[in-house]
Amino acid sequence: MGEVYRLAELKDAERLLDITYRAYETIRELGLHWPAATADLALIKDNIATNECYVLEIDGSVEATITLSRGEEIKALTELPFVKWFAVNPDARGKRYGGKLLDWVEENVILGKLGAAAVTLATAEKHPWLVPMYERRGYERILELDPQNGDGIMYLMRKSLSVNQLLFKGAKNDEEDDPAGIWTIADTGDCGLRHE
Repeated sequence: MGEVYRLAELKDAERLLDITYRAYETIRELGLHWPAATADLALIKDNIATNECYVLEIDGSVEATITLSRGEEIKALTELPFVKWFAVNPDARGKRYGGKLLDWVEENVILGKLGAAAVTLATAEKHPWLVPMYERRGYERILELDPQNGDGIMYLMRKSLSVNQLLFKGAKNDEEDDPAGIWTIADTGDCGLRHE
């Protein structure tokens, strides 16, 4: 299986619109006012052009996406990097593509490229599975707020990152995802980590 992690390009916009719209069905059903849930093609293109929109491509097909915001959404609350618009092709559920992309962005972009010790995201208390999913991935609630727009309680969540987490990553991975589970420090020309 060919996995490619990369920045989205404008040519990806229609595929990202399809994935995001279908992945955010529960968000729309809950009545949450999240821009990604009702995005049109113009908003998807703007997100690609304005932010760092990353994708996981499997055998030439984009299957997951997440955006590192370059906006000011949470700058009043924290200077930590903020990720948003996380979506996985619903037809690929159970293949761990979302987890792989989130791991890659945390390790290679947030920690490796930016050198940030933590990353943040926001989610809604009333969503039936997002808060527990992020908590299982090491995120913790750091702020609770009600935007008074009908969304109810929203949580700002943070995950601390460290090089030690990368070096001992294999202890936490399923063999299917990473049979060797070995990371080494190397001069690879990217963030200095090479998977063997």
